[in-house]
This record gives sequence, structure tokens and C-alpha cells, in this order.
Amino acid sequence: MSATTMSNVQLKHWHIRRDADGIAWVSIDVADASTNTLGSAVLIEFGLVLDSLERLQPKGMVLMSGKTAGYIAGADLEEYAKVESVEGIKAIVGRNWSLFNRLEAVPWPTLALIRGHCMGGGLEISLACRYRIAVDEPGTRMALPEVMLGITPGWGGMLRLPRTIGPTAAMDMMLTGKQIDAKRAKKMGLVDECVPPRVMENAARMLVLSGQPRHTPGFVQGLLNGPLKFVVASGARKQVAKKARRDNYPAPYAIIDTWQHFNGNSLDVPPTHPASLEHIFAQGTARNLVRVFFLQQRLKSLGKGGSFSAKHVHVVGAGVMGGDIAAWCVLRGLVVTLQDQSIERIAPAIKRAAEGFGKKYRGDRKQVRFAMDRLIADPQGSGVAQADVIIEAIFENLDAKHALFRDLEARAKPGAILATNTSSLKLEDIATVLARPERLVGIHFFNPVAQMPLVEVVQGERTDAEVLSRAMAFVHGLDKLPLPVKSAPGFLVNAVLGPYLLEAMRCVDAGMSPETIDAAMLAFGMPMGPIELADTVGLDIAMATGKALTGASEVPRALQALVDAGKLGRKTGEGFYVWADGRPRKDGASAPVVGLAERLLEPLIAATRRCVDLGVVADAELADAGVIFGTGFAPWTGGPMNHFARREGQS
Repeated sequence: MSATTMSNVQLKHWHIRRDADGIAWVSIDVADASTNTLGSAVLIEFGLVLDSLERLQPKGMVLMSGKTAGYIAGADLEEYAKVESVEGIKAIVGRNWSLFNRLEAVPWPTLALIRGHCMGGGLEISLACRYRIAVDEPGTRMALPEVMLGITPGWGGMLRLPRTIGPTAAMDMMLTGKQIDAKRAKKMGLVDECVPPRVMENAARMLVLSGQPRHTPGFVQGLLNGPLKFVVASGARKQVAKKARRDNYPAPYAIIDTWQHFNGNSLDVPPTHPASLEHIFAQGTARNLVRVFFLQQRLKSLGKGGSFSAKHVHVVGAGVMGGDIAAWCVLRGLVVTLQDQSIERIAPAIKRAAEGFGKKYRGDRKQVRFAMDRLIADPQGSGVAQADVIIEAIFENLDAKHALFRDLEARAKPGAILATNTSSLKLEDIATVLARPERLVGIHFFNPVAQMPLVEVVQGERTDAEVLSRAMAFVHGLDKLPLPVKSAPGFLVNAVLGPYLLEAMRCVDAGMSPETIDAAMLAFGMPMGPIELADTVGLDIAMATGKALTGASEVPRALQALVDAGKLGRKTGEGFYVWADGRPRKDGASAPVVGLAERLLEPLIAATRRCVDLGVVADAELADAGVIFGTGFAPWTGGPMNHFARREGQS
């Protein structure tokens, strides 16, 4: 039965058919979009779908995607970002809360057939169905990631997820935004069945007509979702407090409070309560985190397009950085030859990679073996001639790089990308020995490679535009965020970190303890304090790069004394801190210093503005993206440029 037969209006985003068993198959296929998102027009139409079905009274309803790319990606964030008042936010939440309650209350059985990404509002509409089936394939993932955008799952997720899988597992999902695959979803009761694609429609037909009761968690979880709510809530607050301050990140606390005290309904929270939509909207974190999401999408888009696809990567330099670059490329399915002066120098990188593969594949020896087969020790550099991408990751010595690149250019195939991972040398200086300097591009990873999402793709004065484009595509193919920058001292990320670290060490010279300095920036929202970061990088490296990037004639006294004494930080066991088992020993911070975070941020923000003004990065948005994803700069601010602009507007 067609949509026009079942409704008095033509549906644009939904399709309905009724089969011989009386089941209504409702497919969402958002018009003019590659993925399904739940915008106002789509959900208003879903209300019309329910109107039609109420007249039809089917024996059951199956909700599924009409697209090959995923189920429902969540709310339409572009529409959300345009809402300028809390009244507008509350109107959206109220409409969808009522709509999903209406879906849950229909008299016929309903089933969500989940194939592909089922995020946010997509999972909330699925939870309103009586049954759920997940299709067992790699792309099927379920999550309530709203907390990562500074908002709460206000369309019913805070009510129905704890009721479905129990509050302990539900809080973990809602407070982390973690994604659950099909098998895990079945194990935890999030879905009723996990089936292969070939039988998904038959499985849906059988389950929706089965008459079996809705899944509920066990007796203990039922108590924890009722009279013992305070037990779960108290534990959850303690865990959240270890990672985020309520002043900066109100959403996780609001999730806990709304579930515990208001039955998961954001609309019932009084406007004066810190969990209210009014408070979250006024605080500004949500708008900034949505901005960060779009910045991330912009970086991803920069590497899309083009036909370049690497199969073989050759990495020169098997130190920590080079070895980890090689291992990451292997995990992305590439063949990698790893070169250094001898097998003995390469062996530690191979060992470290094997350990990493074991953790990644959870001890699956077959997968680990396949990965190890793609990582080839190559002390003679035989892989140069076959490589599509060649990455130099040796020590920062210009003469050594010159000798290496002369050899690489002579042996590389004509279309191969020649890349340097340098963090401090100018590409123009390295390229002087090349017959074709336009082939050289910077591909600058950050340590630790597996955890840092950003990679700076550096264009020298003579780098060919096509080479840059292919390098961007290569980085995108590694599931990293490519940031195009111009060749300049420190590029973007190190250029802003240098003045920040220097100012922190000047504070030590002024009598402040390292613990006090680091505590101020942790409270601001940085993942690590500047003094601990300097110790982690190495104080000798911090001093050398600091001189180069800041032009400071005077090295901070405390830094100079530690370097002179050979106390270089984590790698020697002592720097500003004493290190044991990879952790700094901190004796406790003194009383907070008023204005300390602002003092430390001033040189960082000034350096970011300078990079924009000099054209090192194209615009302020990309600068914010680079500093957030390259340094971990507090995401709640929306980035240093955004934070500065907002602060200036409030002054």
C-alpha cells in the first residue's frame, strides 16, 4: 500500500507499505540527504505516519531505514544550532517527547530494525518501540552521544534506556556517549535479537507478531531504577566529578539529576535548577560543543574527494614517533616497510606494535598475525621503490635530513609522496636538496599517534597543490583529521604551545608550585597541565623548541637548572616532578591563584591569532579546530579564538 493511499498528504521523508501479514513496514528516507536525521519536518511527518496507521490498525509495525548508509544518525544538528532561545529548544524537546510517547502507546506491536548507525534521537525513537533487532555487521552501532554535544537525551532516552537495560549500564552509555555494537547490544538487552542481514526482515516479521512481552532488566536493576535510584546516582556523580566540572560541563550532571529526580523528563525540571534546559542553554557549553562537532566535520571534509589511495607506506625512523606512525598505518590496512640503521633499532618498534595489535584485536591471534605480516622491518630501505607514501621521521637535524631525502628522491617512484614529520624545521630548508622540491610535503603527527586525532599537512612555498591534496586524502584515509597549514616555525599546534609552556615555567620562577599551575589548567578543562606536559615531552625538547618558537632570549631559570642537571622529565625519571611508573608524583597544590588560568592562556590565544593573521592557517575556525584536536584545548570553550571573542564580548 502506498503512502498516498494511506494518508491524505504526500509524504516526503517516509514510505509505508503493508504486507500480506498485515504488517506496516515504515521506512525513513530523508529526502535530499545521504543520511537520515530527525529534523522538524521529518518528525512532523512521522506524526502523520502514526495518523495513517491509527486508521489502518495494522497487526504490527516495523521501523527501518530506506537508505543503504545507516539507520538514523540522530537529530538535525544544523537545525538545532540555529535555535536562538531556550523557548525554541523546549518546543522541540516537548514535541518529540510527546511524539515518542505516542509511538510507545500505540496498541499494535512495534519493532525497530536497526542496520547501521543508530545515534541519539535514532536510538530514542527505537527505544519507544516494543522490540528492537540489530543487524550484525560492522556498521551497526548504537549510542546516546548527546553528552558529547553538551546536551541531554531529552526525547525519552533518559526515561527508557534505564528502564530497558538497567540504570547502571544506561548511565555508562549516557555519560560517556560510547557506541555499542550489535552483539554487545544483544548481550546487554538493548536489542531483542542480533541477526545477519540475509534474515533481518524475516526475523522482524516473526518477532513483531510473536506477542512476547517487552524486555525489562532483572529484579536488582529494577530496584536501582526505583527506590534505590540514589545509589546509582551517587556513584555516577563521583565518577563524573573526576573528569568534568559542572561549571564547564553541566550536561552529565543534568542527565543524572533528570533521571533521578524528574523521571527522565527535561520539561519537568524547574528553570532555576542546574539541570534545567534554561541553565544548560544559558551556560553556553552546548553551543560551543556543537560548534566543535561542525569543526570536526569540516576537517574530515578537507580530506575527502580525489582518487589517491595508498597501499604501501615506507617510514624512515623507527623511534617512538616513526614506529607508532608505522603501526597506525598497519591498523588502517596498509602495508608498511619500516627503515632504520639496523634490525636492532627497528626491533623495539616491532615489539611495541605487536603489543598494541594484541590490545586492539583483544588477543585474536589470527588478526594480530595478519597485522604483523603487513609490518616489515626494512633496514636497507628496499620498500622505498614500491611505496606510495614515504614518511621521514628521523631526528631533527637538517644535514641528516638532506642526506636522506637525496637518497629517497633518487629511489622513489615518480608519483610517490615525499613527506617529512618534522615539527620544527622549515620545509623550504629541507627541500633545497631535491631536484623536484614541489614533491615535498609535511605530514606532522602528534604523540601519542594512536590517541591524537589531528595531523598537520604542511605546504611549503614550492609544494605542489596536487601533492598537498593527495597528502590530505592520505591522512583522511588513516581516520585522522587533516589540517592544512603553511610552513612556518612550529606550524600551528607547536607555535601556540610554546608560549603557553614558557609562561607556565615563568610562573614557577615567580614562586608558584608546578602543582598549583597544573591544577589551574585542569580546572579550566585542559587534559593535562602545562608543567606535566613539558615533563612528558622532555625538558630538553621543550627548551629547544621554546627558544625557536618564542624567540625568548632568557630561558626560565627553573627549566635551565633542570636541563643542566640532566633532569629532563619523564624519560629520566625526574624533571619538575619525580616520575614513577609513568606517573608524576604530586604533593598537592596550594590555594588557587586568582586569574592564573587567564594569565597562562593569554600567550596561547595571542599566538593563535598571530597564526591566523600570518596565514599559517586559513581562518579562525580552522585555528580553533587545530588547537582543540591537536592539544586537547578545553572543548567546552569552542576553541581559543571563540573563547577570546566570547570573553571580549562579555567585557
